[in-house]
Amino acid sequence: MAEKYVARLATDGVTRGLIGPREVPRLWERHLLNSAAVAEAVPAGARVVDVGSGAGLPGIPLGLARPDVVLTLVEPMARRVEFLEEVVTGVAEPAGLQWRVVRGRAEDKAVAQAVGAVDVVTARAVAPLPRLVGWCRALMRPGTQLVALVGSRALQELPSLVPELQAAGMRDVHPRAVGAELGEAATTVVVMTRGAR
Repeated sequence: MAEKYVARLATDGVTRGLIGPREVPRLWERHLLNSAAVAEAVPAGARVVDVGSGAGLPGIPLGLARPDVVLTLVEPMARRVEFLEEVVTGVAEPAGLQWRVVRGRAEDKAVAQAVGAVDVVTARAVAPLPRLVGWCRALMRPGTQLVALVGSRALQELPSLVPELQAAGMRDVHPRAVGAELGEAATTVVVMTRGAR
């Protein structure tokens, strides 16, 4: 299934402008395995929403690595939604995976209603952490975790952002190394939990 998804990214993903042509040789390490590493930070049987899913990263690799999760991919752009729906139809449905696509922005109440209750929100390079938390609030009830794949700069800035994130209702804000067994595809995510109202 992963091979099928990577093949789609390398062809349709490039022609539709979802992945740059220079990324094709690095799809496995930089995109698929790096995203699949997030699976370590997600509890068993979790209901997961991937915000700003784009080409399906990190949501689809997470869903492939963890068939026990119920996955919703949220994306506002029509051409990306079309691609995601094709992947769900071609990859997830034949395998019996519980995936779906919702078109819209995470901060829209209609999207939150369509998505329903979730245990984990994932995102990969969507926005700076304080803005991401603001956008995702409607999706997060107390106890919901946010697992964000961020770059090295965001990790460096994290200590200075913690007070702002806590003021926004987040607690237990911390970096977490994931995917150590994946070698160069290993990464660090920022994990936080929405506190009580």
